[in-house]
Amino acid sequence: MIPRHVAIIMDGNGRWAKRRLLPRVAGHRAGVEAVRKVTRAAREQGVEALTLYAFSSENWRRPEEEIGDLMGLLKHFIGEHLDELAADGIRLSIIGDLSAFSPDIRALVEGAIARCAVNTGPQLAIALNYGSHDEILRAANRLAEEGGPIDKVRFEAALYTADLPPLDLVIRTSGEQRLSNFLLWQAAYAELIFVDTLWPDFDGGALADALAEFARRERRFGGR
Repeated sequence: MIPRHVAIIMDGNGRWAKRRLLPRVAGHRAGVEAVRKVTRAAREQGVEALTLYAFSSENWRRPEEEIGDLMGLLKHFIGEHLDELAADGIRLSIIGDLSAFSPDIRALVEGAIARCAVNTGPQLAIALNYGSHDEILRAANRLAEEGGPIDKVRFEAALYTADLPPLDLVIRTSGEQRLSNFLLWQAAYAELIFVDTLWPDFDGGALADALAEFARRERRFGGR
C-alpha cells in the first residue's frame, strides 16, 4: 500500500555540514539537492502528494546571514529545477504565509506555481513561513468572520492543505522525534516515521524504506 500523501520534516542540514567541517550553508545546499532527488523518487514510487517543510514561521529567529542564504537557495532551486518539475508534470503549491517574504521572492514563487498550474501529475507542496498553530488560527478566524456552523469538512477547506489528499505519512529525518508545529491537524491519524539519516543523505532508497515500513503498519483510525 502506497501512501497518497507524504510529508517530510527535512532536518539535519546543519549537523551534516558540521560533521564535515563545512559552513551551514553547505548543508543547506546539499539539502536542496536532496529535495530534487526525493521529489523525483516520490513520483516514481507512486506518491500522489509530497509536502516538504522548508522554512517554518519560527525560522525567522535564525541569524540574518543564514536566512539570507536560505532565500538564495530558494531562488536557486526554482531557477535550476523549475524546468525539471514542469517536465515531470509536477503541480507545485505553497503552504504558509508568503506575505513576509520580499517582493522578488514572492514573484518568483508565484511565477513557479503558475508555470506548473496546468500540470496533471503528482503534487509538490512546499511549506514556507509555515506554522500549524498559525494555520489553525487563521482558518478559525476566517470561518468566524464568515459566520455559520463550523464542521470538520468546512474547517479543513479553510486550511492551506485543502487541495491536498488526506495526510497518510509524516517522515522526520536526523533522529529528532517531534512534529515541530508541522501539520498538526492533518497528522491526527497519519503514521509517523523517524529516521536517523540527516536530510542531505536522504534519497530515493531511504524514501522506499519508509514507504515499506508504512505498508507494514495496520491503520485503524481509532476504530479498534
